[in-house]
Amino acid sequence: MSVQATPLTLWASLKLWSVIGWTSFGGPAAQIAMMQEELVEKRRWISPHRFLHALNYCMVLPGPEAQQLATYMGWLTHGPMGGIAAGMLFILPSLLIMIALGSLYVLYGQMPEVQAMLYGLKPAVLAIVVAASFRLGQKVLNGPLWWGIAAGAFVLLLLKFSFVAVIVLAALTGWLAYLLSKTPIKGMPNNMGTASPANAAYTQSPGEAEDEIAREPEEPGYLIDDHTPSPAHAKSGTKHLLTAILTGVAIWAVVFGVIQSYLPSLLSELAWFFTKVALVTFGGAYAVLPYVFDVVVEDRQWLTVAQMMDGLALGETTPGPLVMVNAFVGFLAAAENLELTYLSIPAAGALGAVVVTFFTFLPSFVFILAGAPWVEASRRIPSLIAPLTAVSAAVVAVIVDLGLIFAQHILWPTSGYAPMSIRSLDIVAAIISALAILLMLVFKVGMIRTMLASIAMGLVAIALGLQ
Repeated sequence: MSVQATPLTLWASLKLWSVIGWTSFGGPAAQIAMMQEELVEKRRWISPHRFLHALNYCMVLPGPEAQQLATYMGWLTHGPMGGIAAGMLFILPSLLIMIALGSLYVLYGQMPEVQAMLYGLKPAVLAIVVAASFRLGQKVLNGPLWWGIAAGAFVLLLLKFSFVAVIVLAALTGWLAYLLSKTPIKGMPNNMGTASPANAAYTQSPGEAEDEIAREPEEPGYLIDDHTPSPAHAKSGTKHLLTAILTGVAIWAVVFGVIQSYLPSLLSELAWFFTKVALVTFGGAYAVLPYVFDVVVEDRQWLTVAQMMDGLALGETTPGPLVMVNAFVGFLAAAENLELTYLSIPAAGALGAVVVTFFTFLPSFVFILAGAPWVEASRRIPSLIAPLTAVSAAVVAVIVDLGLIFAQHILWPTSGYAPMSIRSLDIVAAIISALAILLMLVFKVGMIRTMLASIAMGLVAIALGLQ
């Protein structure tokens, strides 16, 4: 006997997305799994096939796929305004929490108790990055081509090639390999879900079960299933595509113009930079963090290394997309900017965080509202899967490079850019990092519990005077 679907009203949908926004801890795979449980299993609003079809589309886009999937589901059920509402409710709680954490960090971040918590939390972040690279490597590096792309990407990163150049070269390599290969390429997935860099960073990935689910006959009782016609608002003509894209560009231009004309130059610089970040965020937040790290810390010097590390540590503890660490960057950069001293620190920081969040997520909304009607045409195209898998292989190298950067600043915090040695190694941080990595990779402990255990070890070490 099939479970009856619950009524799919606008109010019920808004309530659900609000709850998910406040409780979606654990990264993209956990967030997608939560959506699948709520939309597919509990409420039976969307069938498994329809849900995973949408997930595949979101995975090929730059930007956070969990937020894009929320926008897509809102669009499918209640049209463009429903999509905008769902996407905003998914990120708004994270923005508010990040503004609150940013205020506390600026006002009280130097207190010994706060520093002790951050001291334990940072090794957990290193462990999360190590686990991400290991799990992604297991899923993606299944053939000599992908190993070669990963190795080449790592060498290019060591030679200080930009993140964007590395990703573009990887995609071109995968595309050319597909065109020139006379036989099927070893290790190329049969569906885009298994090639998702962000999901591969975690133990659970809803997209991995797609082939198995697709072969099974669909149960009855879903309000929107494989046989449900596309909604009236799903117009896939060229006119709709151009209208959606031009509307997004116009909104971007108007908001950017107002910021550039009436607000301090820092805010327009943040808007321009994070627009570029949004357009190259293939492979999840971990993949683009080295690029953000280099520009924010070394080129623009908006934040120090320690502040950037603290921001990432705090970002791991909040619900919503990890890319919301960008909001922390905007908060601190604006809170410490001399042109904004006429505002209080929380107000200046909040302004920076809102600007960064707007320009980080605007492209994602445009991608979904413009491209969702074309989803059927984008499905299972081998010439698209090959470059995406190549990008995934390059992302392995990018995340390893990110882990090395974090390791340097966590395990050798006083060495700066001087040669690292065993004498300058922070032994306590190294032990906490090793234990956190064991918890995640060997004992399969979740991210939140690993962070709590790491914080506890840091507090004990500080209390005993070991650091």
